Amino acid sequence: MQSGHNAQDNGNGVGKAQIPQVRDPHVVEVVKAAHEELRLLLRQRGEIMKRIGTLKQTIAGLANLFGDEVLPEELLELTDRKSGGRKPGFTKACRMVLIEAGRPLTVREVCEQIQQRLPAVLQRHKDPLASVTTVLNRLVDYGEARGVVRENGRRAWVWVAENTAMPNEHLVGLARSA
Repeated sequence: MQSGHNAQDNGNGVGKAQIPQVRDPHVVEVVKAAHEELRLLLRQRGEIMKRIGTLKQTIAGLANLFGDEVLPEELLELTDRKSGGRKPGFTKACRMVLIEAGRPLTVREVCEQIQQRLPAVLQRHKDPLASVTTVLNRLVDYGEARGVVRENGRRAWVWVAENTAMPNEHLVGLARSA
């Protein structure tokens, strides 16, 4: 290649970028360290987003059982359950629908849920199905959701909760004592 970068075909027709030939070992070391730290931080972000989602699911479940009045004002805002005021954005609306569904949803089902809860959010989009598909695929990229294929062959997305035997066991005990 002309730019000094080497590329190698990995068998599927897509070139795999190689590190350019750099003579300064300090530069190579800094790039390597930055790369490793970025990978670590991205992995941590995914784990944190899964934990946030699990906590939001737990809080939503508690609010559904005991009513929103058990949640302080700040928690209502943090979990997108506060009515009035500024409505959540499009991505937040998609997150909220997936988190509260607790099961895989198709793009059409996500759109229907947003239409029922936050119709103004969908009105701003020329093609809501395409917009929701884009957001759901981004949530997969962030590690917050997972794409699945239903028995009928249709794609669906589900919120990725933490993989623990008894998630939020300590919170369940707190709810019983309330």
